[in-house]
Amino acid sequence: MSMSTPWQRTAEGAGLLSADGRVRASIFAEMSALAQATGAINLGQGFPDEDGPEEVLSAARSAISGGMNQYPPGIGLPVLREAIAEHQARFYGLEVDADHETLVTAGATEALAACILSLVEEGDEVVTLEPFYDAYGGLIALAGGNHRTVPLRLPHFQPNHDELRAAVTDRTRLILINNPHNPTGTVLPQETLELIVELAHEHDALIVTDEVYEHLTFGQQHIPIATLPGAWERTLTISSGGKTFNTTGWKIGWVTGPARLLTQVLAVKQFLTYVNGAPFQPAIAVGLGLPDAFFTGIAADLRTKRDVLSAGLANAGFEVFESQASYFVVADAAPLGYTDAAQLCRELPELAGVVAVPISAFCHDDLGAEYASLVRFAFCKRVEVLELAAAQLGDLRR
Repeated sequence: MSMSTPWQRTAEGAGLLSADGRVRASIFAEMSALAQATGAINLGQGFPDEDGPEEVLSAARSAISGGMNQYPPGIGLPVLREAIAEHQARFYGLEVDADHETLVTAGATEALAACILSLVEEGDEVVTLEPFYDAYGGLIALAGGNHRTVPLRLPHFQPNHDELRAAVTDRTRLILINNPHNPTGTVLPQETLELIVELAHEHDALIVTDEVYEHLTFGQQHIPIATLPGAWERTLTISSGGKTFNTTGWKIGWVTGPARLLTQVLAVKQFLTYVNGAPFQPAIAVGLGLPDAFFTGIAADLRTKRDVLSAGLANAGFEVFESQASYFVVADAAPLGYTDAAQLCRELPELAGVVAVPISAFCHDDLGAEYASLVRFAFCKRVEVLELAAAQLGDLRR
């Protein structure tokens, strides 16, 4: 008689395994495979189709040619840790110790994994916003935690403060915030961030904040929660270079926060990837030091792309919600007569030659039903690709 392992039981509970024990593909893998199989335009997965700045690419090539191809230090190369600390001071006025308060990771996902696995014990509660990036639920389950969510309410995808207060209790170990938010593109206002800090103090919880879209906002101010009074000592801030510098395949991320918390995170991180991306670390350091015009320019460029796709979606008959940040815009297919976005996304390659992702894939069943007709589209593509996708989506009205 076969016995399931603790990992299998946990993975099944997290929805990571199917009933026959196979690893369940993520919605991103499923939709990207569909795009590849059909030749459809992939607006499902959030990766750019243009390279990042030449200064960054050239720095990586130079590092490879210069022999920087072996294991870097476990906490990351000094040049990148110093660049991260300087970035936090330059943009946010945060004084971060490069040697003790920064940790380089294999992208933001490993940073999330190391934070959650190191800080959450069996039965601890972790509060997130909902919809939530799919890795959150899986990692919380693998840590043995209980996942509680606070829904982002239409039409602006903001949390109700009373619901937030009710979700955070003395059982809460982590409040995990994604801001700017994927998949909705919303930016949390300062009053919501202040409430999160207040609740963390009231219930002795820690805050983990995923800020990978920090430089990709459209007229909204990004406020790192760690900058608020009383937040730093209980906050771990995660970001990465992938989204900012169009280098998603390099997987260079980082965590900043108090040394006492980072020490716990490092204890787990060293048994995940150990280290990664030696020649890419100095290249991302170059990127973080680029002039202000670069950072304002990438946001302006992405805003233009957002507007192109949003206008195309509206012309096709979708109800479009304004994206304040990130790579993504959410649109409601109900005005077109499609009430099941998951089914629509599986049919879109044939209907319009486009791939997208249903918002229900980022939700538990209850909220997924409420958001059943909502679709996430990625606009981090070349303008001509977005214009073609918009024209093809117009076929849905005919």
